[in-house]
Amino acid sequence: MAVTAPMTAEEAIEAFLRQNETKELLRFTTAGSVDDGKSTLIGRLLYDSKGVYEDQLASVQKASVNRNAGPIDFSLLTDGLRAEREQGITIDVAYRYFSTPRRKFIIADTPGHEQYTRNMATGASTAELAVVLVDARKGVLPQSRRHAYIAALLGIPRIVVAVNKMDLLDFDEQAFLTIRSDFQVFSAPLEIPHLDFIPISALDGDNVVVRSQRTPWYSGPALLEYLETVPVMAARNLDQFRLPVQYVIRPNLDFRGYAGQVVSGVLRPGDRVMVLPSGRTSRVKSIVTYDGELREAFPPMSITVCLEDEIDISRGDMLISPDSMPHASRRFNASVVWMNADPLEPGRPYLLKHTTQQTSGTVRTVLETVDVNTLEKSPASALHLNEIGRVAIETHKPLFFDSYRRNRSTGSFVLIDPVTNATIAAGMIEDTKRSTPADEAAKAAISALGWGSGRVTPAERYARAGHRPATLWITARKEAAYCLERMLFDRDCLVKVITDDFESPLVSELARFSNHGGFIAICSVSSNAPEETSRARDVVGADKFIEVDPTELSPRDEEAAAQLCRLLETRGIIRRDDRFAEGSGI
Repeated sequence: MAVTAPMTAEEAIEAFLRQNETKELLRFTTAGSVDDGKSTLIGRLLYDSKGVYEDQLASVQKASVNRNAGPIDFSLLTDGLRAEREQGITIDVAYRYFSTPRRKFIIADTPGHEQYTRNMATGASTAELAVVLVDARKGVLPQSRRHAYIAALLGIPRIVVAVNKMDLLDFDEQAFLTIRSDFQVFSAPLEIPHLDFIPISALDGDNVVVRSQRTPWYSGPALLEYLETVPVMAARNLDQFRLPVQYVIRPNLDFRGYAGQVVSGVLRPGDRVMVLPSGRTSRVKSIVTYDGELREAFPPMSITVCLEDEIDISRGDMLISPDSMPHASRRFNASVVWMNADPLEPGRPYLLKHTTQQTSGTVRTVLETVDVNTLEKSPASALHLNEIGRVAIETHKPLFFDSYRRNRSTGSFVLIDPVTNATIAAGMIEDTKRSTPADEAAKAAISALGWGSGRVTPAERYARAGHRPATLWITARKEAAYCLERMLFDRDCLVKVITDDFESPLVSELARFSNHGGFIAICSVSSNAPEETSRARDVVGADKFIEVDPTELSPRDEEAAAQLCRLLETRGIIRRDDRFAEGSGI
């Protein structure tokens, strides 16, 4: 029987480092009302998991004696500011790191006071899980509701409610069940995907690191066990590839790479990608990192992508999968947390930072505010410090985004004061399918025009124009659409380009109206979301609707327009013209 030689100290260190590199990382935040025990809970986690340095522990023990807090005041392990220690509260967001044999953790200990709601929103913005503490003696307080609402608003998929200070109620099961019922009733409208409850005593350590014998009626895991086993990757979007370009790496004439962080989706060499806003496509030649080339990349990896073709790409552009286009618009609605002492002023210019690009923009109007204690919505004309509301935003140039619920990275932004350079709001973009009252009114006005009215028949329009009406639905090729319009106009066709620059859901309605007048409508849209394309086909009519795959068009706009002319000839929309007969088909 072979005997394995013991590892040397150097080999043991290398093995430990390799094991540490492969551990999953979980980012989570704690929240709750003042004195619910958030800092004590985190201190207990750090202490019991051996995540405290000796000199830090000695300093805390000394401070604990001065405060007559017993051998050790666990809250001092996270309350770092002198003002916090003096007041016994958390003011700023305290970030702490610790690890166990199973997983690595980054904790954001956020303030409990209402006036520091903005700090809570900041700490929770990157979290994958939220621990909301509730004092078993006080029940669910307004600030606990506020933090649960913000966590749900920020798209945190898992919330665990830690009912703390159960030792002060002799671990009464009924008190725990009452709090659980109250919290479930409040949070039902928030549609939190995963909501769990754990009874704990942060001071004594019950159900924090190990299961407590004092809660025989509770059969679930301890908090640390829960944090070690909860799925992490399941919450990440692996379907829609997005890589905002952060930097173009050009060390020599033989290498050009586009560096950035994969925020969603999976990328492999050979995959086809599209560059926004140009709409140019290419294939991935290689994925490069400091440690060498990769066979695949996924969130949240930072990589450098090399493409097979030379394409003009710069910071602020985005690499995407052509099969899953993001929305592109200058106008959108968003939920925002206002973080500035000066109120929001609709119409005032602000700077908007989204992924790796920055542009100017304005808040067109405040749609409503939300009372986070009752979840009631009410009209408003402004937002004040720590208020949360829905707003309509318009930017100087189009942004490429997904709804926040689909993609937290491409669906979020911050507003910046151009004078002070202070961050004044954090925003979460809503699904663009929601229409405003103005949109609904415009739809009603168009419908009132009457689609079936008139005394000129379609046959008469065809005889006069020499072509049939149709709607050409093209994604991300606006210049090609205008080239096609010029070609068709020069052939005496009735033709009009309709774009969604103004971000109205009426593009398909306008196309149908144009078709009714005998026009060929060329709809240049920014997003090819399947639901929007399907809706447009239903509105226009399948017999008139032609969807174009942009990846099959020539990258040159004039050649793409010639291809589209050939397509219209093949479909019998326009008469054949020998000048365009040699263009490649689609």
